[in-house]
Amino acid sequence: MIRSANPDTVTRLQIDEFGRFMYVFLAFGASINGLPFMRKVVVVDGTFLNGKYKGTLLTALAQDGNFQIFPIAFAVVDTENDDSWHWFFTQLKHLIPDDKGLAIISDRHKSIGKAIRNVYPLASRGICMYHLYKNILGRYKGKDVFRLVKKAARYFRMPDFTAIYKEIEAINPELHGYLERADPRLWARVHFPGERYNLMTTNIAESMNRALSNARGVNIVRLLESIRVMMTRWFAERRDAAASQPTTYTLYRETTTSYNAFQGRVTTARLLTVQRINAHHTEVTYGESLHVVNLEGRKCTCRRFERERIPCSHAIAAAESRNVSRISLCSPYYTNAYLVCAYAQSVMPVDSAQPVPDNVVNLPCFPPSIRRQPGRPKKNRMKSALEVVLENKRHRKEHTCSRCRQSGHNVKTCPI
Repeated sequence: MIRSANPDTVTRLQIDEFGRFMYVFLAFGASINGLPFMRKVVVVDGTFLNGKYKGTLLTALAQDGNFQIFPIAFAVVDTENDDSWHWFFTQLKHLIPDDKGLAIISDRHKSIGKAIRNVYPLASRGICMYHLYKNILGRYKGKDVFRLVKKAARYFRMPDFTAIYKEIEAINPELHGYLERADPRLWARVHFPGERYNLMTTNIAESMNRALSNARGVNIVRLLESIRVMMTRWFAERRDAAASQPTTYTLYRETTTSYNAFQGRVTTARLLTVQRINAHHTEVTYGESLHVVNLEGRKCTCRRFERERIPCSHAIAAAESRNVSRISLCSPYYTNAYLVCAYAQSVMPVDSAQPVPDNVVNLPCFPPSIRRQPGRPKKNRMKSALEVVLENKRHRKEHTCSRCRQSGHNVKTCPI
């Protein structure tokens, strides 16, 4: 009935030999038609259901040009294992074909890795940096080394990564061995074979789980309806917002953090020294730092420009010296036209007046066979070690001047 109300929608229902429910898959036609206007990075994750029949909700998400969550597909399975993830990716492959330019980001679940290798052999797989940080914090001590790992994961250039990776090995060889076993191609941006843009974590999946936290306690039919209601609201609001957007690119929306980040690069670019090399290349320096920008090829030796598809501060400085619009150097994925097309189609509710076909009414689908655990069902997930540490972290006391008792300076620099 959802499919009849929403053209191009893909649904799958899997039952066992006894007619009991196994899996269900749902991808709205509005999301499928909006996919070509998304960057080719898919974040997948699973979260438990706490209703009567238990189960697990699997999600596949993207991020639009305005850095908002773009839902692609949902599935309800029994648990996260090899069979369920393989089935989920098999259904997802009908919407998103296997491609060398595709990147799939997830946690380090072994079943996810196995399913991606079997169903998406051409795609590049990356792991969530937040989950890697949690494991490191739980197993190894040393805040300094922890900071080095975070830097190594986000570096754009190989020399920078190599230098800090050797420093980690010298300080903590055991941690270095753990990072090697985790495979730098999965967690280090510089070694990642594909393009993951700014998506270093599965935070958008965690945000989706939070948005559906109340719906995860109801039965499957009501869960799917809650997803439909949420997507109807999201698509309507974002379609109206995109249609009223006066600028060409979404990066100029002041309500987003991306605007602040881009403006920060513009401010930094004004401090750089620019020297033309030839018709296409420009030398940009700041002190002893030197980078070469190719505006035509949209590349910079810092590699941030080609990785994020947003001009770095060096590219902005080079563009302004050549009277080239800095915002025009951004990828078309960040244009408002793409955002309008992504949310062009609406998510419609089921027409209750339309009769249900006999072949659907007569299809047996009995409740799944489950074994309830003793005790009261848990509603909240267990917090990780990293979350506990961050919650218990004491805020640093703000320093005040001992003479005037004001903040922002000390007694030596006190104006009094």
